[in-house]
Amino acid sequence: MRLAWISVLLLAATGASAAAPPSNPGGAPPPKSQVDRWFADLAKADSPEDAKPIEDKIVAAFKQSGSPSIDLLMSRANTALNGADTATATTLLAAVTRVAPDYAEGWHARATVDAAAGNDSAAMLSLQKVISLNPRHFGAMVELAGMLEDYGDKKGALALYRKALALDPQLEDAVRSARALEKEVEGQGI
Repeated sequence: MRLAWISVLLLAATGASAAAPPSNPGGAPPPKSQVDRWFADLAKADSPEDAKPIEDKIVAAFKQSGSPSIDLLMSRANTALNGADTATATTLLAAVTRVAPDYAEGWHARATVDAAAGNDSAAMLSLQKVISLNPRHFGAMVELAGMLEDYGDKKGALALYRKALALDPQLEDAVRSARALEKEVEGQGI
């Protein structure tokens, strides 16, 4: 399971989703009211297929830093990741989080690199930072929940899966994982 989450993290950090709308380099994130509408639409989505384009818009909004310098550093970090140069990516992302400590996606990308390098404790700390900066970051919640589950914190993992599913009820992997953990953590009903 841990390798599957690392793959998901790498795809998320590198923007490898072909369906994802392009980010707005240097542009300001969309107004909070627009993101709120997307979350409202996401809550009403009838299937994972219906949810996917809405998720993509939200993730693209999360990635918008509003700073050309940060966008450049993130782009170079993604290039380094694509070239399997984790040392360079780590250095660039450390610069991003130092210069823009409130930019959640910098921490998210940093978690990806740390997880890929096998530094799970650093990845988990970075994911916690993402969630504290962006309490609606369902992707970081699912990623951290998977890591908590791998390390035996099933109750904590279940709580995070549920938080993510409250934001995006169509996250298939989170639905499956939460159902399995509910039986394990809470037992079978009578």
